[in-house]
Amino acid sequence: MYKSFTMELAGRTLTVDVGRVAAQANGAAFMHYGDTTVLSTATASDKPREGIDFFPLSVEYEEKLYAVGKIPGGFNRREGKASENAILTSRVIDRPMRPLFPKDYRNDVTLNNMVMSVDPECSPELTAMLGSAIATAISDIPFDGPCATTQVGLINGEFVINPNAAQNQISDLKLTVASTREKVIMIEAGANEVPEDKMVEAIYKAHEVNQEVIAFIDKIVAEVGKEKHTYESCAVPEELLAAMKEIVTPDQMEAAVFTDEKQQREENIRQIKEKLEEEFAENEEWIGLIDEAVYQYQKKTVRKMILKDHKRPDGRAITQIRPLAAEIDIIPRVHGSAMFTRGQTQICTVTTLAPLSDAQRLDGLDENETSKRYMHHYNFPSYSVGETKPSRGPGRREIGHGALAERALVPVLPSEEEFPYAIRTVSETFESNGSTSQASICASTMSLMAAGVPIKKQVAGISCGLVTGDSDDDYIVLTDIQGLEDFFGDMDFKVAGTHDGITAIQMDIKIHGLTREIVEEAIRRTKEAREYILNDIMTPAIAEPRKEVGVYAPKIAQIQIDPSKIGDVVGQRGKTINAIIEQTGVKIDISEEGSVSVCGTEREMIDEAVRLIKIITTDFEEGQIFEGKVVSIKEFGAFVEFAPGKEGMVHISKISNERINHVEDVLTLGDKVKVVCLGKDKMGRISFSMKDVKEQTK
Repeated sequence: MYKSFTMELAGRTLTVDVGRVAAQANGAAFMHYGDTTVLSTATASDKPREGIDFFPLSVEYEEKLYAVGKIPGGFNRREGKASENAILTSRVIDRPMRPLFPKDYRNDVTLNNMVMSVDPECSPELTAMLGSAIATAISDIPFDGPCATTQVGLINGEFVINPNAAQNQISDLKLTVASTREKVIMIEAGANEVPEDKMVEAIYKAHEVNQEVIAFIDKIVAEVGKEKHTYESCAVPEELLAAMKEIVTPDQMEAAVFTDEKQQREENIRQIKEKLEEEFAENEEWIGLIDEAVYQYQKKTVRKMILKDHKRPDGRAITQIRPLAAEIDIIPRVHGSAMFTRGQTQICTVTTLAPLSDAQRLDGLDENETSKRYMHHYNFPSYSVGETKPSRGPGRREIGHGALAERALVPVLPSEEEFPYAIRTVSETFESNGSTSQASICASTMSLMAAGVPIKKQVAGISCGLVTGDSDDDYIVLTDIQGLEDFFGDMDFKVAGTHDGITAIQMDIKIHGLTREIVEEAIRRTKEAREYILNDIMTPAIAEPRKEVGVYAPKIAQIQIDPSKIGDVVGQRGKTINAIIEQTGVKIDISEEGSVSVCGTEREMIDEAVRLIKIITTDFEEGQIFEGKVVSIKEFGAFVEFAPGKEGMVHISKISNERINHVEDVLTLGDKVKVVCLGKDKMGRISFSMKDVKEQTK
């Protein structure tokens, strides 16, 4: 039965149609926010997937280019693989939804969001986030929701709820917050050094709006929600856990995991598994559950050690950071490099500089962003965690980590006018034991400075974890979590920023939300840790950006020309500009506004190209002196090319102070000569003299 529900959200109408389309999905919400239209569906398999120890949730965000009136490029003229924005949006939808499904649920679930129309006033990403929550809440899929999501901007010191595309362009904050009825469950932010107190205020401003949306969703569920279906639990039997503790005592498990050496801990656990497999070899039901049972046993042991005994697996204090090290210039010949090490997490970032024409072109639904000048890429090879598997290119996690570091560094980058380069940083994970994304921010900051990029301030990142007990006030926040504390803990709260404020946040949790006290403590802890990393580790390695780019980096000169002269520089079918490029070996980019960037590795050739461009674009005046090449000889004189595509004529009478009968008596093709401009002749051609050069230079 078709029903439509509406509410006013941030001054625009949100409409949810249920039962109108996609009736065979477990749940479907046809979302309209302004003229933005998204079809959100939730589907689940009838039975659990066999042989897995995780919840198989897939989240898709499909950008249809017809939504903005475009036909896709390429030979097929079809949408191809998901864009980076689509992948990042899928991750933002996934993070608050995943913790709200039952932990022992193993049925495949897919949340699909198809963007069918885009209104610049209403974010399709936000619409999809709300759509997934509504589609799942009204479906028969077990789900402890609803949750709601709100975006917050900051313009001239004032918060803007669900900003439109134009507002996002000038906002100092791009914050996305998801909430349950009581708590915040997901935070993602990019910010222009927003102070910690202001960030907390923005988070809870979004939380307030989320409560209004949740009340709206509750109304929809009450009217059209389906009864949740029963499912086959995949929880480890309590009998198996009890039997394990008879064989491996809690003290023995604590001794196995209490080490800061990841390899040693993994070896200890491997031996425990072997022992249990021998003991339960004849129990076919239990033998296949040992991996999950040992995981659960480890998890309970680590959580008890931290929460009750205040002991961390590597022996650190609750607020203590692992040993840190920073160095630069570890890779020769690249434009910039740096390495940052935190315990068993090690990242090397390499910076590459290029002309602005090498900026990444974007083909998506955002009309305001067609290119990206700064690119941060993150790689996570299997050897970094001691595993062996073939490389299949970056996955969603790698793309997400790269985008987080990129978002953290964008606020401190120089403008194109200050530094006319496209910039790429690549973070290679050499070793991983937790929080590599934040290490990549530290390494990238130093790499950019080593490359001579005049960033405004240093940026550092750190992550906090959390272990909770039975009540809201029974918890411990951990500074600088390692891998084990991430796996078995409840939160990964990543914060990056400068001395003056936050530039990026990404928060993942495994529980049903955080209290305000936990959020504030995590932000305070990351601030303290960030100050230490900036002052005591990164600054001693490199205190400020180098004054010039490296010897192997391209050099760029910029000049401004009259936009009406662009055609003169380019020439017919590109003949003039190609001649300059061939002659000097440089790369030339010209903007519509007349900004010319000349890029090359040899300063002399760059200067020569700039000289030629200035000659071409300067109005000729009598008395100007040029050096050129004889390109044509006629009976009445010679034509001299003084810049690519630019020629002037030297009449035979102006070649020499002595009378000559034939031009060839003095000049041959290819001769280089100095000439002085005499103005233009009756035919409008530039007229030159060779014999008057000396008089002009006296």
